[in-house]
Amino acid sequence: MAKRGGFGGFPGGGNMQQMMMQAQRLQQQMQKVQEEAGEMQVEATAGGGAVKVVANGKKQILDIVISPDAVDPDDVEMLQDIIVAAVNEALNEADALMAREMNKVTGGMNLGGLV
Repeated sequence: MAKRGGFGGFPGGGNMQQMMMQAQRLQQQMQKVQEEAGEMQVEATAGGGAVKVVANGKKQILDIVISPDAVDPDDVEMLQDIIVAAVNEALNEADALMAREMNKVTGGMNLGGLV
């Protein structure tokens, strides 16, 4: 019986080894992009600019700026709603930033939730 060549007894094992090396390089590139994107900042506003939220690619809120005009002691609930809307938009922008940056590395490959 002929011995099967390749990596681990699989045919075409050289290709398997090359694929593993490529996967490792891709993983390293993705990690670098995640670190770089984590340092990038996104900004979102709500309430016609009454509240501005700055976040980074790691989904950390870095700053919240509230316009003095938005502060109405008789309607604190509205201000709270505007802040929540601005924070959620900033986090959505952070997700979009990370997706764009990862797409540069993966070329749009579907990695099954690995990123």
